[in-house]
Amino acid sequence: MNYSAIKYCDIANGTGVRTVLFVSGCRNHCEGCFQPETWSFAHGKPFTGETEEAIIASLQPDYIRGLTLLGGDPFEPENQQALYPFLRRVREARPGKDIWAYTGYLLERDLAEGGKCHTQDTDGMLALIDVLVDGPFVLAEKDISLAFKGSANQRIIDMAHYRQTGEIAELM
Repeated sequence: MNYSAIKYCDIANGTGVRTVLFVSGCRNHCEGCFQPETWSFAHGKPFTGETEEAIIASLQPDYIRGLTLLGGDPFEPENQQALYPFLRRVREARPGKDIWAYTGYLLERDLAEGGKCHTQDTDGMLALIDVLVDGPFVLAEKDISLAFKGSANQRIIDMAHYRQTGEIAELM
């Protein structure tokens, strides 16, 4: 897996101050995407053990609330293979931090068993994520006043509630 960028001390992609990993690779190609360079799986740098260590170290300070995965798309099957073991390491090393993930795919359609992005790693990733922002960016529904999402169709999902009930509860 490649990644496009890592932002430390970000406040735009989830609650609180966060470390944000922008992965490379996305097949959605949303019109108006703010990072079309991340569509290519070859874009950026290789995601290595050293990269993982730097991110985990960045999460140590008390003022860092957690980690956010963006893209590209973390739920592209190729990216899940690298991200699932990484998220397990984050949970083990930094158990008090929350994890957000953004995807252009829909939880109940594309990430569910039988969905086009469901792999052997999907359920494990979803079990480790606290908040999932799902749905493609839709330019016609763009709204810069929305917190933590770019278009009105996107959902900010409480994953603990989803895991307990199977129902989607939006946080905002």
